[in-house]
Amino acid sequence: MNILSLFLLATALAMDAFAVAICIGVTVPKFRIKNAIIVGLYFGLFQAAMPLVGYYVGDVFAERITFYDHWIVFVLLTFLGGKMIVESFKKDNDIKKEVSLGFMAMLPLAFATSIDALAAGVSFAFSRVNIVPIIILIGVVTFTLSAVGVKIGGIVGVKFKSKAEFGGGIVLIILAVHALIEGLIS
Repeated sequence: MNILSLFLLATALAMDAFAVAICIGVTVPKFRIKNAIIVGLYFGLFQAAMPLVGYYVGDVFAERITFYDHWIVFVLLTFLGGKMIVESFKKDNDIKKEVSLGFMAMLPLAFATSIDALAAGVSFAFSRVNIVPIIILIGVVTFTLSAVGVKIGGIVGVKFKSKAEFGGGIVLIILAVHALIEGLIS
C-alpha cells in the first residue's frame, strides 16, 4: 500500500468516529479544547489499537490462506464500506441533550466506532504490511478528525454526520476493489 492509499484508509476508518464526534459536538453546550482532546484521544487510541489486534489475529491465519487473501480483504472492506453507507441513511433519534465525556460513556463509543478498524487489521495481516506506521497514521488521523468533529458539531450540527459516513463507506469500497484487482494481477 502506498502512502495515499494508507491515508485514505485511515480517513475512511475514522469516519465513524468523526460522525460520532460531530454528534458529541452538537450536544456539548460550549466548545472547549479539553473536550475535543478527550474525544480525540479515546477514538484515536481505539482506532490505533484495534487494527493491531486484528493484525495479530489475522497473522495466525494468513499463511494458511494466502491464495485467497485478496478476496478476504475485498469482502471485509466492501462489507464495512456498505455498512457505513447504509448507516449514513439512518436517522439518529437517539442523540441526547448532552453527552457525557466520562470513561463509562466514552469507552463503548470508542469501541463501537473502532470495530471496522479491527476488521481492517485482519486484512492488513493478509496483505503482509508493516503494521506500526499504519496504526500510528490511523490513530493520528482519527484523533485529528475526532477533535475537529467536536468543533464542527457545535457549528453545523448533525446534518454533516451522514455525509461523512457515506464518504467513508465509498472510500472503503474503492480500496476493497483496488485490493482485489491488485491481488488478481499478482
